[in-house]
Amino acid sequence: MTLSTFVSTRYFSHYRALIKLGVPIMIGQIGILALGFADTLMVGHHSTNELAAASFVNNIFVLVIIATIGFSLGLISVVSGLLSGSHDKEIGGWLKHSLVVNSLVGVLSMICMGIFYFFIPHIGQPVELLPLIKPFFFVLWLSMPFVACFNAFKQWADSIMDTRLSMWILIGGNLLNILGSYLLIYGVGPFPEMGLLGAGFATLFSRMAMCVAFAIYFSRVARYRSYREGFLKIKIQLQSLKRLASVGWPIALQMGMEAASFSLCAILVGWLGTIALAAHQVMLTISTLCFMVYVGMGGAIAVRCSYFKGQGDGLNIRRSAYAGFHLIMVLVVIASVSIFTFRGDFGGWFTEDPRVSAVVATLFAPMLLYQFGDGLQIAFANALRGIADVKPMMYVAFVAYFMVSLPASYFFGFILHWGIVGVWMGFPLGLTLAGTLFWLRFRSQTKLR
Repeated sequence: MTLSTFVSTRYFSHYRALIKLGVPIMIGQIGILALGFADTLMVGHHSTNELAAASFVNNIFVLVIIATIGFSLGLISVVSGLLSGSHDKEIGGWLKHSLVVNSLVGVLSMICMGIFYFFIPHIGQPVELLPLIKPFFFVLWLSMPFVACFNAFKQWADSIMDTRLSMWILIGGNLLNILGSYLLIYGVGPFPEMGLLGAGFATLFSRMAMCVAFAIYFSRVARYRSYREGFLKIKIQLQSLKRLASVGWPIALQMGMEAASFSLCAILVGWLGTIALAAHQVMLTISTLCFMVYVGMGGAIAVRCSYFKGQGDGLNIRRSAYAGFHLIMVLVVIASVSIFTFRGDFGGWFTEDPRVSAVVATLFAPMLLYQFGDGLQIAFANALRGIADVKPMMYVAFVAYFMVSLPASYFFGFILHWGIVGVWMGFPLGLTLAGTLFWLRFRSQTKLR
């Protein structure tokens, strides 16, 4: 049997299904990226100090937002496994439970970030940035409940394989955000020139709008009628909340620790000064493009693996995961070639400060080095989420990110004096180790007997 015949017979149907599910998620995620690009471009051209302040605040909030997204992903393994039968009312009831438990997580995240707010002046960031950091931080803090609510709606829609709904709402919300940022950062027409704070208000309003749009759609669309019946009739049960939490918290901690390996490095980079912090924000914006695209396909892997788990079909669980991994590796190659080709142009897109552009140019090597590891860990982390084997992922994440990646970033950056390049060199080590361990765990848990 030739390689092409082997691939076509074993994986073709899975490639097709994953692309159908994953592309709308990727488009929605790229919409989030477009927002990050636009905000970074507009803020960067308005002020280098504002770009540096945005880098610090956004990196801290990304840590919390990714953790809350991880918590909401616990719904996928519950709902997708019900799709093979007539369980529409039960599925609608799970949305109600997800909204309740995610709202509680949103409140908890606000409490944690509210405490952190008072420590900002004491963690070694450039003094000249504090008047910019604190108000921007506060406005984004107000948006956290809406992030949690949106996560619940989005993961529910993705779980029933209605990934296009999330895509269109994300695109609409991000277009609203970009328009609001333009009007409020620069003070266009009757709007005041608010700079970085204007970008914060635009983000707050767009997150509110996306939650309202999801709620209206769910309450009005005819094809959701049977789901609405379950949503309205099924009462909140503590056992169901515990089930979502038992799956969601390990995922939240795993994804939160991964995000921490990037977000906490913003504190390390801040020790190197305003220029380094601004360059860090530019590179993270570029890097997020790759991450968001891979995550889109990863979400499809989780849904498909959960669906086959509900059917007790171990063979197709494995084939879905490996087909998804193949597709993500294709995306890794495309992304890496594109980034390498345009590596000399990115700095000038985001800032007019040649010092920032010069630092940006030094960071492409470590960023390209970790693309394989990032794709590997996204593919098999989502496969494990699909089969609800999530608790071991916490321990893998702790080792890979807290015991390897963060210490390596500090060692390379400050002990060996490699500066910001050294800080970024910790990422390839942590991501590749995590991806390898997730793959080994998935292989052992789905080994065919």
